[in-house]
Amino acid sequence: MSLGLTLPTRLRRSFAMRVAALFLGLLALVQIASFTAISASLGAQARSTLPDRLAAGERVLKTLLDQRAQTLTEAAKLMAADFGFRDAVLSEDRDTIGSVLENHGSRIGATEVAWLGTDFSVRAVAGAGMDSSQFGPAAAVLAGTASSAGSASGLMLIHGRPHQIVLVPMNAPRLVGWVAMGFPIDDRLGADLRALAALNLTLLVRDDAAAGWHSVQSTLSAEAAQQLAVQPWSAAPPPMAAVEARGEELGVRARWLTTLGPGDRDSGPGVLALVSLSIDEAARTPQRLQLALLLITLLAVAVFAVGSLYTATRVTTPLRRLARAAEQLGGGDYDTPVRGMERSDELGELAQSFENMRVSVAEKQAQILQLAYWDALTGLPNRAQFGDVVREAVAAAGNGGKPLAVLMLDLDRFKNINAKLGYAVGDRLLQAAAERLSRQVLRDGDLVARRSGDEFAVLLRDATPELAASVAQRITRAFEQPLSLDDHRLDLTVGVGIACWPLHADAADTLINRAEMAMYAAKKRHAGPQMYEPAMDDSSAQSLSLLSELREAIVRGELRLHLQPKLALATGSVAGAEALVRWQHPVRGMISPGQFIPFAEQTGFIRQLTLWVFEACAKAWRELHAEGADMVLSVNLSARDLFDTDLPSKLESLLLQHRVPAEAFCLEITESAIMDDPERALGTLKRLALMGFKLSIDDFGSGMSSYGYLKLLPVDELKIDMVFVRNMDRDAVDVKLVRSMIELAHNLGLSVVAEGVENAKIWDQLRELNCDQAQGYHMGKPMPLEEFVAWSARWVEKSRLPGAAGNAGLLH
Repeated sequence: MSLGLTLPTRLRRSFAMRVAALFLGLLALVQIASFTAISASLGAQARSTLPDRLAAGERVLKTLLDQRAQTLTEAAKLMAADFGFRDAVLSEDRDTIGSVLENHGSRIGATEVAWLGTDFSVRAVAGAGMDSSQFGPAAAVLAGTASSAGSASGLMLIHGRPHQIVLVPMNAPRLVGWVAMGFPIDDRLGADLRALAALNLTLLVRDDAAAGWHSVQSTLSAEAAQQLAVQPWSAAPPPMAAVEARGEELGVRARWLTTLGPGDRDSGPGVLALVSLSIDEAARTPQRLQLALLLITLLAVAVFAVGSLYTATRVTTPLRRLARAAEQLGGGDYDTPVRGMERSDELGELAQSFENMRVSVAEKQAQILQLAYWDALTGLPNRAQFGDVVREAVAAAGNGGKPLAVLMLDLDRFKNINAKLGYAVGDRLLQAAAERLSRQVLRDGDLVARRSGDEFAVLLRDATPELAASVAQRITRAFEQPLSLDDHRLDLTVGVGIACWPLHADAADTLINRAEMAMYAAKKRHAGPQMYEPAMDDSSAQSLSLLSELREAIVRGELRLHLQPKLALATGSVAGAEALVRWQHPVRGMISPGQFIPFAEQTGFIRQLTLWVFEACAKAWRELHAEGADMVLSVNLSARDLFDTDLPSKLESLLLQHRVPAEAFCLEITESAIMDDPERALGTLKRLALMGFKLSIDDFGSGMSSYGYLKLLPVDELKIDMVFVRNMDRDAVDVKLVRSMIELAHNLGLSVVAEGVENAKIWDQLRELNCDQAQGYHMGKPMPLEEFVAWSARWVEKSRLPGAAGNAGLLH
């Protein structure tokens, strides 16, 4: 029984040994052949590519010299631009010139510094090696190669050593001379070439052909450098020369470095740069590669020995591995690869089938997760993932009390672009918007997502309202830059809404909803990013109360009409007034328009407010006309007014009711209101123009208008936004912008009104620019009708005084 068990075991062991011996023998043959082939191939490759390596090294040398010349030229330019040095040159203060030359030269390591006249005569010099009689003509030659900026560089031998000379002109403003600096070429040049190209550098110089070459610098040994120096180098050296130096064969490439001064390559002084590499060393198999091959061989022997024995004695192991792999797949583990695929038999094919199944199921699972939590077009997290992350962030922040902020963004006029340019352009526009937005959110932990369509969202962790507002402003400015797609130049502006936790909401979903409300408010107001306010929330008790009170304010007569004068700049006469509404609340007092106008626009109640203002203006015009004041009253229209197809008929009814001509009114429309839906707005504006209303584009310049639409609009006037006007007295850029807007309007046959005139200087500037009318606190603030009538009478009376015509300072 013992013999029966031992014999098969011995047979199995004998089979394993034979398999191991066969595999190891084959491995040894393969490794020997591989080592021989690699060594021969490396040697042949190294010898064949040696000329190319030397040529590349020569190019690296030239680049190093050029970079060094550029650096030195900048240093010389800095000295030439020094005001003190210029003054000393103009006043011919030689002591100061010499001091500046010496100080600047020592600071940047120049051994030779000189000031040359326009005729290249040496006027002042610092440094012991400068030869004035030789340097002047050399500088003149160097100046002949000057670049467009006037600077030039070259090589020159000074006391038998090569120096890099840079020449920079000094203009004040005409040419008054030249600054020249000399820098010795030291060992750093060879060290840099050695570090960058693994090549050696030897510099040979000669005073003339009779003197012969001698080495002044080399990364080789002194003996090897001297052996290179005695070689018969010709004026046109070959691409590569083989030179024997210290028993070692070197591949050498020679390059003549042109020097300034008399002579030529055959007879005169010169500098020869020799780039070299040991041919034996290049062709030798690297020691590291030898060690690596030896290590691989030893490792392969060990692996083959173990593998052979393992293959012979353990046939069932792959089956057990496949069984475990099936259990892992059944348990949902799609990340662990199936082992055993390295086999080439049936078991290997079975293992490969298991692996293919694992990869396929894992890919399908990843696709499902990708579709569920990522946006396929932009690669950003989608609405579902953003909501989950915000909820997790609110839950986590609730423990530590750190604030959060959610920013909602929506692209302006995206639907219009999508409809006119096609969905392919629209998709690319969304991808560009996602990329631009992602660049503005820089902190770790913050999240950018695409919620739907042209709507994006940002989560800012540990963000105060001030920080969130700052980020929103940065995003808005980034989107103000036009985007070029193929032949289309698109204006990619956005509306941004902000909501903060826990300031504006105590739950994640409420926080997201209120950020979205703020975004809609931002798109309506066109006044930059908007922070959430209770007035934006239609569902809040405060919002419902405000809407109810605003409706009752019209019925109870709580609204007040204020007029702000518009003056003709040429004559100083009162040309008209802009109508503004105020709310005199019985409890809260005077409420500014900023508190209820945006809310009215959001809810649509702005239409009733517009009709109230128009009717109040009709009554006021009748009173003014009775007082003998013939002027035009301006009334603002919102985007919702323009989209109301019944607006022209409603205004016509009020005109008939109060017996006022349409020519008595100027209807002001903002750029953004027009551009929200240009086609629809154009239809309404044409009907109003046919009725006789004067039309004006309000806040011109603050939006992103299309000049094509500007040409089509039936407008009579452009009203320049106050952001360009109020700083004209101290900002030359604003003056240029205002001038261009005035010229554009006049070329189109339109009159121009500038609002935001704060002082007499701005008034005078606008009058010089031929602006037609001005409006601002310098002439008069918004005031009730009674005050406006009295103000107009005083203004007319003062304007009749001698020399007072056109003087806006009369009011003060």
